[in-house]
Amino acid sequence: MAAFQSFVVCFIVAFAVIVSPTCAALTRNFYDKVCPHALPTIKAVVKNAIIREPRIGASLLRLHFHDCFVNGCDGSVLLDDTANFTGEKTALPNLNSLRGFDVVDEIKTAVNKVCRRSVVSCADILAVAARDSVDILGGPSYRYKVLLGRRDARNASKNDANNDLPPPFLNLTQLLSNFQSHGLNLKDLVVLSGGHTIGLSRCIAFRARIYNDTNINPGFAASLKQECPLTGGDNNTQPLDATTTRFDTVYFKSLLKSKGLLHSDQQLFKGDGSTSDKLVRHYSNHYLDFAKDFGVSMIKMGNMKPLTGTRGEVRLNCRRIN
Repeated sequence: MAAFQSFVVCFIVAFAVIVSPTCAALTRNFYDKVCPHALPTIKAVVKNAIIREPRIGASLLRLHFHDCFVNGCDGSVLLDDTANFTGEKTALPNLNSLRGFDVVDEIKTAVNKVCRRSVVSCADILAVAARDSVDILGGPSYRYKVLLGRRDARNASKNDANNDLPPPFLNLTQLLSNFQSHGLNLKDLVVLSGGHTIGLSRCIAFRARIYNDTNINPGFAASLKQECPLTGGDNNTQPLDATTTRFDTVYFKSLLKSKGLLHSDQQLFKGDGSTSDKLVRHYSNHYLDFAKDFGVSMIKMGNMKPLTGTRGEVRLNCRRIN
């Protein structure tokens, strides 16, 4: 049954023309024989990291998203700049924003040790760490089984990261166009945006919304202005929803009250009865549906253009090619 489900997922996404035909190589049990302790080790490191700093769960989820949206889920976001290329870390959507690289390093060291060699790719580490973060923070692990077997890219592109990652000021049409260019649809857009049920955002990402947008709760905007002035304080942070360390439906409930932190968040609900409005209303009241659909969309996203077989490599160190 697992193999059949893997085939179905890959067929659907391949039909959307975003995934290599080798997607079928991704399986749930990829490491069962080569390193059966790999996945429990990843989860243990993620759990300890979240105990130290609950925010890190959202950071690991975001790393996986930012990896997949730039040339597929290939671990390229983790590469440091070299003399031969400028990587994705200094692209505008990532600079002074992406976090959790040290935790990924910690995971890689731990799995290399328990496996007694480097067999777990950095791309797979990102996918599993994202899923484990959601699980540990109360999310739908029982419906969310990651497919594995990705290999790591040998290069990265700052330019592609600047072009492919959706910035927080896009309108709904632009957001949907961006997601569709990656083979994802409106439902995927709404449900994956629900990942903002955990984590924080920087003032620079929501300043324009709280000072310029009209579809925002006035009291909510006023409170945010206390921490995000018109000038300065770019890196001051605010929670994306009121339960920032709990994977729940409060994010969607906030949109119904015009309390979306980012402009792109509130674009999902305008009160006009659109399909996105209906999805937001539904998920705000049906956690189990959100949990199930989030897992489906995460697997779909995680299968974007994976390197498999002999393509790419399995890095010894996630920050540099072998």
